[in-house]
Amino acid sequence: MQLEQHGMVTLARASLAALRTALLRDAGPGGVAYLQEAGFAGGEALYASFERWLADHHSGSLDSLDIEGFRQRAVEYFQACGWGTLEISTLGGALVALDSADWAESDPHAALPHPGCYLTSGLLADFFTRLAGSQLATMEVECRSMGHAHCRWLLGGSEALQSVYQAMTEGTSYGEAAERLG
Repeated sequence: MQLEQHGMVTLARASLAALRTALLRDAGPGGVAYLQEAGFAGGEALYASFERWLADHHSGSLDSLDIEGFRQRAVEYFQACGWGTLEISTLGGALVALDSADWAESDPHAALPHPGCYLTSGLLADFFTRLAGSQLATMEVECRSMGHAHCRWLLGGSEALQSVYQAMTEGTSYGEAAERLG
């Protein structure tokens, strides 16, 4: 991939982990917002890069893909960019689950108390909002940086994710909360 032609640069995983560590240490909870904002800012370039990559590698456009075709191409693209493997599935009737056992932003040695792929959360929210043509949000509910086997983001409308979050604060699992959404 010609990164400079796609508005992208290579960044070492160690640099991303060090940036997160420094922001959380020095800015506290505000560091989360900084990372998410940076992710949102990169979503437009990531989406444009995906469109160019799709045209270059698969002689097609987003409009020509069905759901399964999109899943396959998105998985290939994120891996080609160095983010890691990605699985895309549905969860309940209103959410999409994005899973990765080797996501670049995660650090299995970080021992974070909360999910920590904040930049990714912003990046994925903007990327999928552009894809869907309507506002979507993400919420990471499992993270390798917390010791989980994989990272998992939920993708959906903000009301649906707020409902899941509220249920989680009351002790309900995110899976059960997602099923309740219908």
